Amino acid sequence: MDSIRHGRIVAVLMALALLAVACGTTPGASVVGSDGAEPPVSDEPVAVCELAYYTGEFGAFGQSLTEDVIFPIEEVINLDPPLGREWELFHEDLGTVGEAQAARTCLEQHGAEILVSIAHGYRTYRDFMMDWWQENDSPLGPSVHGGAIPGNLGGKAAEPIFRAQGLDEALGMSGILYAESIGAESVVVFATQVEGFQLAANAAENAAEAVGIEVLDRIDVPAEQPSYRAEAQRIAELAPEAVIVQAGSVESASLIRQAAEAGLSLNWIGETGWIQEEFINTLGTDPIASQEAIGFAAFSYNDQTPAWEFFEELWSSTEPYNDEDATGLYHFSTYDLLVQTALAVEAGGSYSASDWAPAMHEVGDAPGEVCYTYADCLALIREGEDIDYEGITGTGTYTDGGVNHVVQAYTPFNEDGSAGDPVILDAERALEIIEEIAVQAECDPAEPPNECTW
Repeated sequence: MDSIRHGRIVAVLMALALLAVACGTTPGASVVGSDGAEPPVSDEPVAVCELAYYTGEFGAFGQSLTEDVIFPIEEVINLDPPLGREWELFHEDLGTVGEAQAARTCLEQHGAEILVSIAHGYRTYRDFMMDWWQENDSPLGPSVHGGAIPGNLGGKAAEPIFRAQGLDEALGMSGILYAESIGAESVVVFATQVEGFQLAANAAENAAEAVGIEVLDRIDVPAEQPSYRAEAQRIAELAPEAVIVQAGSVESASLIRQAAEAGLSLNWIGETGWIQEEFINTLGTDPIASQEAIGFAAFSYNDQTPAWEFFEELWSSTEPYNDEDATGLYHFSTYDLLVQTALAVEAGGSYSASDWAPAMHEVGDAPGEVCYTYADCLALIREGEDIDYEGITGTGTYTDGGVNHVVQAYTPFNEDGSAGDPVILDAERALEIIEEIAVQAECDPAEPPNECTW
């Protein structure tokens, strides 16, 4: 795709970066002149750097995830960018070098003012980010994939991470709540050895204990194995009423296909990544009819608002995005997150984390004029109005820790491989269980900047 510019170096940006380093500053940092006055607001492009997944265990759908970032920026935000500065995209693959190195490249080479999708590797470079935020009041940290980060981290100026899809614990919990709703009394939990999946699998075990479902076995395996036949046979011997799967789309599909080939028929409950086309491409449609059910427990969209009407029409009429259905969870949640990020920049009046983080809460919370699209909300902000952005993923409300309130749901696959109608899970029940099982980081001091373990 022409708009994806891997490894692009922009001469003007790099010149500014070198000049800033020579002067003892960092690109994007605020500098006060010798007369005490703030410098003029920059009209240079805003460097937006995505921590991307082109190699490694998530490489199969890295291109699609990148397109989800490109879509709201090129098709919506850059038509009238916040504070008049166009957003310019960079993409740094973390699959080979690791998330910490990719993040450093975004900041040190590209001068990123927005770092998209700090994720499950955050533990390894949190101290570096704490120092960077203290020194630079930047970057902003909207994250699509940050669900593995404990819910009491983020959401503040000193740690400005805001997560679009809730916590990974909720994925494992939601699978158990759906199993409970269909009367399952026993499950097997299958997970690959990836931090986010391990966290979700732990949550599934804890939730099962909380609701009284027996976990017959926990099967942990390396990611990207060529075969999962031995694991499928183990599941067959255990004969669970449902299988909770926390694994990548390709690994998950391989497991189910091999189980079906062995004559097994079970209720398979997976996670968000199954909405990616690689899942059905790997699985094929034949196993769907042979199994009791195949679906994923995650979250759903609200298609009863003008926000959905605008998004769905734009997505469905724009190539190449419309090769995939607009209901893809990563499509609409990434769109919502970046739209709210841009609105908070305009409302906060700068790209400084100290302005943006509180504005992320303010533009999504009542009271305020309810609005549903970027253009309408932006106009209200520029007229001096307080707004209440109502998106597709939820109400636009984030917890104190920067976790989006999402609607937990189970989505089945139809026999033709299409996604069926979401089954909304009991919100009060979900809240009760997630409060009981959520991982909390232990921090000293309690508020950032601090040192935390989890």
